[in-house]
Amino acid sequence: MPLPLYLLAVAVFAMSTSEFMLAGLVPDIAVSLDVSVGAAGLLTSTFAVGMIVGAPLMAVLARRWPVRASLLGFVFAFAVAHVVGALTTSFAVLLVTRVIAALANAGFLALALSTAATLVATDQKGRALAVLLSGTTVATIVGVPGGALLGAVLSWQATFWAIALLCLPAAFGVLKGIPVDAGETPQGTPAGSSLRHEIAQLAMPRLALVMLLGALVNAATFATFTFLAPIVTDTAGLGELWVSVVLVIFGAGSFVGVTLAGRLSDERPGIVIAVGGPLLLLGWVALATLAAQPVALLLLVFVQGTLSFALGSTLIARVLHEAASAPTMGGSYATAVLNIGAAGGPAVAAATLGTNVGDLGPVWVSASVTAVAMLVALPLQRFIAPRVVQAMRRPTRTLVE
Repeated sequence: MPLPLYLLAVAVFAMSTSEFMLAGLVPDIAVSLDVSVGAAGLLTSTFAVGMIVGAPLMAVLARRWPVRASLLGFVFAFAVAHVVGALTTSFAVLLVTRVIAALANAGFLALALSTAATLVATDQKGRALAVLLSGTTVATIVGVPGGALLGAVLSWQATFWAIALLCLPAAFGVLKGIPVDAGETPQGTPAGSSLRHEIAQLAMPRLALVMLLGALVNAATFATFTFLAPIVTDTAGLGELWVSVVLVIFGAGSFVGVTLAGRLSDERPGIVIAVGGPLLLLGWVALATLAAQPVALLLLVFVQGTLSFALGSTLIARVLHEAASAPTMGGSYATAVLNIGAAGGPAVAAATLGTNVGDLGPVWVSASVTAVAMLVALPLQRFIAPRVVQAMRRPTRTLVE
């Protein structure tokens, strides 16, 4: 894989750390800014909504901008938002900075996904996506626990400063790794595309279907991931320190899953869906049944992290494949899918916490949503994941040649 992909992954790591670690900082932010915990929780949901809206919006705005300049602009805006957030004593200002950070994150990820697809041959998009998304999975392993620890030892503002500093190597990576004319014609617009044409691709049945499946699988993933803490402490009876351990285990599994999918999703996506999907469903049922047993919980969290991200990243790779005729908007479609799931899954899961299933309600939501996805995907497996044909394996000119 070309070096620019790994440099883009550094920026994805910084942004994903900011997105995920905020949940652990909400109580401290609430006390510091004199607001309720519920109000402080809006910082998380606002970010998710900003990502969903921001992906297509930023992609449209940046269509005629140079790719490298756009990526740098998004990194700069993201960094400034965190500096202002660290300095402010106003909750309203902090909320606005989260919206700005979300828009910058969405724009960067959408453009990075589209750019990654142009840096490699057609039959290597899945591997390129795996490298890029490794920034997200490493964030769950290292960034999120590290940010929570930094917040506990110093302050929540220290984590915002740390994220701003992480943007420096990310910006350097973009400068050094992305060609000035990446993905552009001399006129500045990707060849053969118009906004109307790219939006019209959403009506293509195969693209719409893989986007739906990607959102469902991601919703199942984050339904449980968001509410792992009470499962660890209340259901399994482990101490609070084990929450971070379990999150790291899940993150390690997600890294393994993305890595495995990167090797299979290009040439054999059908195998990932046909085998990984049913195993993922069984895993959610097993977790809901055995969560009270600590050893089983730790093992299943790793397995589910692996299967969730293997299947999820494969479906996102399919989105990029099917959106090949939307070179500037395709990345935003993939980004929107990721974040619709990340916002919708926890919202549905939260509604089950007050029912008789209690802390395990989110896991049953994950199982149910995965079951729906499989009922749709398995009968249509050959339609949504056709085997790679020989023509796709022909060498293509990439930006790094």
